[in-house]
Amino acid sequence: MILSDKSILEEIEKGNIVIEPYDRSNLGSNSYDVHLGKYLAIYNDTLLDARKHNTISHFEIPEEGYVLQPASLYLGVTMEYTETHAHVPFLEGKSSTGRLGIDIHATAGKGDVGFCNAWTLEISCVQPVRIYAGMPIGQLIYFPVLGDVINPYNSKENAKYTGRNMKPVESMMWKNKF
Repeated sequence: MILSDKSILEEIEKGNIVIEPYDRSNLGSNSYDVHLGKYLAIYNDTLLDARKHNTISHFEIPEEGYVLQPASLYLGVTMEYTETHAHVPFLEGKSSTGRLGIDIHATAGKGDVGFCNAWTLEISCVQPVRIYAGMPIGQLIYFPVLGDVINPYNSKENAKYTGRNMKPVESMMWKNKF
């Protein structure tokens, strides 16, 4: 089951869902539209190693936009900071984004109960495409959770993507034990 617009509004009123900045016009019948923040990042090395800390360089999207290139991975961020305390948030690309050949997440479309942050986007494209800060990029949908949550994400000792950060965050895979 997915929360309806009325249910999303009720959960915002209760404080179970937080969206900043919030604009009622971005609320769809069962989703909330999120926008591309002003920062992108690229990895500094062309060979990434899952056991090492792969560093990134941030840059601001200029007013005239930025042209994404195929075969490159860009990390972006949502303009919106979100908190989800009683539901599982899913981030999906908008159909208009997909129709431009832009993918906004490779694998990380699902958040956890207790996720509190802007969303880092794993952006790729199939052909060159100009993007702009503030453009609609995706939509959040919310699924109810059956049962009590024992360990929300923002309370987990090993949570790697917590804290308010309005810039893209690189992979923290290297913090895992393997």
